[in-house]
Amino acid sequence: MTASRLRLLIADDHAVVRAGLRALLEGEDDLEVIGEAADAKEAVSLAVALAPAVVLMDLRFEGAGRGDSVNDGVEAVRALAVEAPGVPVVMLTSYSGRVDVVRALEAGARGYVLKAGPPEDLFRAVRSAAVGGMGLAPEVVGGLVGRQDEPHPHLSDREREVVRLLADGHSNRSIADALYLSEATVKTHLVRIYRKLGVDNRAAAVSEAVRRGLLELT
Repeated sequence: MTASRLRLLIADDHAVVRAGLRALLEGEDDLEVIGEAADAKEAVSLAVALAPAVVLMDLRFEGAGRGDSVNDGVEAVRALAVEAPGVPVVMLTSYSGRVDVVRALEAGARGYVLKAGPPEDLFRAVRSAAVGGMGLAPEVVGGLVGRQDEPHPHLSDREREVVRLLADGHSNRSIADALYLSEATVKTHLVRIYRKLGVDNRAAAVSEAVRRGLLELT
């Protein structure tokens, strides 16, 4: 074990899935699974106790219906934003519907990966989320940008640069330094971006920009 390993928590209601994910993830030199949760409520408790670098969260747990606050992965993301705000969450699920993706990202998830996708998508999402970036599977990005029934808001070149730096996990100070701006100016840009995109937080701004085809994540 090395100090540079990313400590991960897996939350999935199927023991076989958790075992397979553990084996897959720990096959990477820089990844280490430090805990497993069988439901969303346990995932929140363990994330608070263990402070992992990333939580891999199932979208829907056994017995959970849409909006079930006990075993709904998205509700767990919202709970973690309050109880463990420094812990990023990557959704790992079989559901690729646009509504599910947008719901998870607007709740604050830092990534969305499909269980049927290649392992490289999972590894990339975990590593990106761990450093403050976004990790979306290509199929997810395609689903978000494929919707064309809403007008595209106009973002200036500078606003696009700000959103791109947001997607890479930069703080306001870091964005200011990168663009040779004051923090006050960055905050002004963020207010305008939120208003144009109809959102109220950084993660939602990035997901909405991707959905509308204003930003591509790699």
